[in-house]
Amino acid sequence: YFQPQILVGSIHEVIGFEALIRWIDADEGIISPINFIPLAEESGLIVPLGEWILREAMNQIKEWETDPLKMKWRISVNISFKQFEKETFTDSLILLIHEYGIDPSKLRLELTESILFKNTNESLQKIQIIKSLGFSLSIDDFGTGYSSLSYLKQLPINELKIDQSFIRDLIIDPNDYIIVETIISIGRKFNLEVIAEGVETQEQLDQLISMGCQFFQGYLFGKPFR
Repeated sequence: YFQPQILVGSIHEVIGFEALIRWIDADEGIISPINFIPLAEESGLIVPLGEWILREAMNQIKEWETDPLKMKWRISVNISFKQFEKETFTDSLILLIHEYGIDPSKLRLELTESILFKNTNESLQKIQIIKSLGFSLSIDDFGTGYSSLSYLKQLPINELKIDQSFIRDLIIDPNDYIIVETIISIGRKFNLEVIAEGVETQEQLDQLISMGCQFFQGYLFGKPFR
């Protein structure tokens, strides 16, 4: 499934999509990743699942290359810790780039803060390699984990994603307002894109725009689709 990511300026412009995984069961219908991703991580199946998602994303990027509008779009893909920590992860990325023949800058890899704080030196080296291959990098759910500013000055990241838990009560909770405002300010000072996810109402959007946010994702702009 893909959910659009929007740049809001004088017009609303689609800049790309986040690739989302869903389990469609014959009896239960659509099963949320909240219910099956932890099982995939515990069993180790998250590694082949993660590679399948990368392949699907690259295949989609390849299909878009011949469309004058869609060729500009990027796809964001979540990378799990178990997938990232594999010694062969960067090698597999190199093989996939050659196999699909895509421009790696069209693929944005989303990493969680927990990845950055496990095997810090090794993670930093691996991220530097990923960046050198041409991929762009995002810190997913920024503010929900460690949120150390030290890695912002060390890592070649492109984007911070504001977790939807802070967006949900942005209008009524002054603490969420302060957190969101701070993340946007941090992003601006580090020259990073900041994208707010989980935007569902016009009121939330108006507030975020007034705070200086430009990039958005959520049901207000579109639900994930196949």
